[in-house]
Amino acid sequence: MMALRSYLFVAWLYGWMAICGILYLPAILLPRIVTQRAIRLYAQIIRVGLKLICNIDTEIRGREHIPQGPFIYAGKHHCMLDIFIPFIVTSDPAIVLKRELLFYPFLGWYALKTKMIPIDRAGTSKTLKAIVAAARERVEKRRAVVIFPEGTRTAPYSEPAYQPAGISALNKALDLPIVPVATNAGLCWPARGTRRKPGKIIYEILPPIAAGLDRKALMPRLEGDLETASNRLLEEGAAVQKEKLG
Repeated sequence: MMALRSYLFVAWLYGWMAICGILYLPAILLPRIVTQRAIRLYAQIIRVGLKLICNIDTEIRGREHIPQGPFIYAGKHHCMLDIFIPFIVTSDPAIVLKRELLFYPFLGWYALKTKMIPIDRAGTSKTLKAIVAAARERVEKRRAVVIFPEGTRTAPYSEPAYQPAGISALNKALDLPIVPVATNAGLCWPARGTRRKPGKIIYEILPPIAAGLDRKALMPRLEGDLETASNRLLEEGAAVQKEKLG
């Protein structure tokens, strides 16, 4: 039954991506904020599908920690859902994402329209300069810059492997508060594969880290905040999952 529900959810996920992508195509000719709202709607549709099909609740905590004005959103990265949460909690996010996504139907078109920040994951100094330049431009528009400091999706309970170059470059160049966002999403939605397990996905927006920390102070603080909160959420989520699975 779980496998069937998982396949039905994948059909829901990509079916609604196509439906929303087609219905909102005219938005590509309108101001960027209209397209952002279309993506926000799709993000909420994903949450509905998780609940109705997979018996997965989703909760977002700590919205009171979102600053007024631009900031750097630094998220724990377990799965695809993580990419859509910033559209729910901020009005105009600019996400640092891998360049290959621009070539996906619908997803790539909307990423281009909303001026996300595509990068070459090779991680050269040229890439860092491009990220910083693009981020500065987005911040001038009063946008939040979203980055996942681990650089790729990781499984719950795995050894963290943070990539400090990107987040440190943004911290130094932008002089903005950094808002860590913890999650336990990988318990229900794995980094790879189609299996979705019943449970409760929680995203917790943590208190901001003040601007101006140097790299040596920033990374231990950011990693400590994200890992401590995410591990706590994993414990909470595991208890809910055990109850739902019986």
